[in-house]
Amino acid sequence: MATNVDDEEYDRVKEVKKFDESKIGVKGLVDSGITTIPRFFVHPPDVLSQLKPGSKIRPDLVIPTIDLSGVDSHHNRSLIVDQIRQACSSFGFFQIINHGVPLGVLDRMIESIKGFHEEPTEIKARFYTRGVGLGSIGVSYVSNVDLYNSKAASWKDTLRIKLGSKMADHDQIPEICRNEVIEWDREIKRLGEVLSGLMCEGLGVETWRLKEMTCLEDTTMLGHYYPKCPQPDLTVGLAYHTDPDVFTVLLQDNVGGLQVKYGEYWVDVKPVPGALIINVGDLLQIISNEVYKSGEHRVLANSSHEPRVSIAVFFNAGNKDDLYGPLPELISSEKPALYRQFTMTDFRTRFSKREVDGFLSNYYKL
Repeated sequence: MATNVDDEEYDRVKEVKKFDESKIGVKGLVDSGITTIPRFFVHPPDVLSQLKPGSKIRPDLVIPTIDLSGVDSHHNRSLIVDQIRQACSSFGFFQIINHGVPLGVLDRMIESIKGFHEEPTEIKARFYTRGVGLGSIGVSYVSNVDLYNSKAASWKDTLRIKLGSKMADHDQIPEICRNEVIEWDREIKRLGEVLSGLMCEGLGVETWRLKEMTCLEDTTMLGHYYPKCPQPDLTVGLAYHTDPDVFTVLLQDNVGGLQVKYGEYWVDVKPVPGALIINVGDLLQIISNEVYKSGEHRVLANSSHEPRVSIAVFFNAGNKDDLYGPLPELISSEKPALYRQFTMTDFRTRFSKREVDGFLSNYYKL
């Protein structure tokens, strides 16, 4: 255990509130010199048993790495589309290289997000906001957005910034990463359109289909910071989950810790220099009528002295009132619709309140 306090004397709500109101985040706890983690970060035994070294790990498996070189040539594109279809249908994850985003942009993003998280608390605290939404300015810094609702907290802090057509006011983005985020937004818009087109072609539908459904309009960036954990065997960096979006683009540094579920096993996603990681989200699994699979994944608590930094961009549907469900082109008598239709407002509301596994099957499966 991480504390000697008896169950009768331990007030979890009080401890969580104290941590939240301090606005120091996990980074502040590490800086204070703690050698044991607060009790509300300790995960239950059934979760921890799955994190033991070698527990259901397949070191022989790797997620596919796809080279986007020549994506606009007919021959190369057909090969790339086939590779993406296979990856999305099996792992729900793949890495891309030669994607057109300059290496300098990737490096600057990692360094700027790292720089923000390593600024003094009084600077970061100005952006600290508790809640699911990003508020009117589209920027927030928080440790565990679900801190009060989750069974146990994760060992990470996060800077959230609205991108895309509803991007946060540039003046509200932290100065230390402002230029880098603006540059990143431009690159991600371009790459998102390329990826959505390739995924559509992999489904056998028109290249512009996802774009037409506003699936590239609502984008949010999460800049995660995972400092060294003094007891990495008692907690996680990010608990296992699937993303609720259409698809996610992830930039990770060289520290590692991301794992993807494949059948009953976990696969390490080892950093590839210059690569970006792409994963299918719940919404794309529904839209594709389960041709593509939403990839379950987790992040181990960081045991390295070097902090881990990752930047995820979530692509989501922008029209909250339109109906979404399996594409009509993918429905037939042989393959009937597996999900009902719904609005994004309903989808997001239900997702924000989910407390158990089976989110899709409980609410949207026919």
